[in-house]
Amino acid sequence: MQPSSLRTPRFVFLRIAKIVGLALSVTGIPPRAAKAQEPAGPLVVFNAGSLAKPFHDLLQAFRSKHPSVQPAQENSGSVEAARKLTELGKIPDVLGVADYGVIAKLLVPRYAGWYATFARNAMVIIYTDQSSGAKEINGQNWWQVLLRPDVRSGHSNPALDPNGYRTLMVFQLAERFYHQPGLAEKLNRAIPARNIRPKEADLTALVQAGELDYSWSYLSIAKTVGLRHVDLPPEINLSDPKLADWYGQVSVRMPGPNAASSDSVELRGEPIVYALTIPRNAPHRSTAEAFVRFALSPEGRSIIQSAGFTLLPKPVAAGPEKPPANLF
Repeated sequence: MQPSSLRTPRFVFLRIAKIVGLALSVTGIPPRAAKAQEPAGPLVVFNAGSLAKPFHDLLQAFRSKHPSVQPAQENSGSVEAARKLTELGKIPDVLGVADYGVIAKLLVPRYAGWYATFARNAMVIIYTDQSSGAKEINGQNWWQVLLRPDVRSGHSNPALDPNGYRTLMVFQLAERFYHQPGLAEKLNRAIPARNIRPKEADLTALVQAGELDYSWSYLSIAKTVGLRHVDLPPEINLSDPKLADWYGQVSVRMPGPNAASSDSVELRGEPIVYALTIPRNAPHRSTAEAFVRFALSPEGRSIIQSAGFTLLPKPVAAGPEKPPANLF
């Protein structure tokens, strides 16, 4: 049995614990059991047109968990979204793009220090049953159908949207794959300027309305809107990581971070990889981090996958700086 001098009554321990908790509160150091701050207030997200549906669904699911959050979503071409930062000074809380290179080459290091890649996609041609040549077009003869004089096709603006410059890369790859010298230029000439729109999502409505027969798009969009599509060979559709060296034989030049300057950036063909980041001056950083943490969680990744994307085995961080701790 312990001597009475070594036995401390239970109420003394409780008293000490209460005093320690009060001291931590006074000094601004939260007790260990304190909850993390609940996300609330504005959350501004800029995203690629092809991310419109999954990011809308992510924001809705995130808000259902955090009702005090007020989400605002802006859809545009990825390059256009980046230029909102570099030219207009409009800084979102989260930026999601269809090509990680938009962040790596246009925003790092001045506007962003890191980014996380999370999904892949494939280039396709979308059309309807009423499109000219719909009954015969396939993954081998597509280029012959698109070159017919009565066929109307379109693609997005390469200076604003990755799908646009990827379309030009597909033309170059097709020329090599089918051994057809001059094919890329012929395919380019077959699409008049009036059929080039700011982002690939803009063209979807034109195909649905019958104003275009075919449009260059992504597999995820074809799946979510229910349009027919041409599955292209992997040597052409920019979907296969194993073909990175083959894709790298082609390139496109586009304007640099400031479209008004004479700078330009060379983009080489590579597998399609999506990415997101929290810009340096994000106005609502804590809420942005909570949203990205949700988007890259198993639940968030399931939402992205259900929108027709192929998930990377796990999100991968890149850039000169590390992302916030425990983000994914």
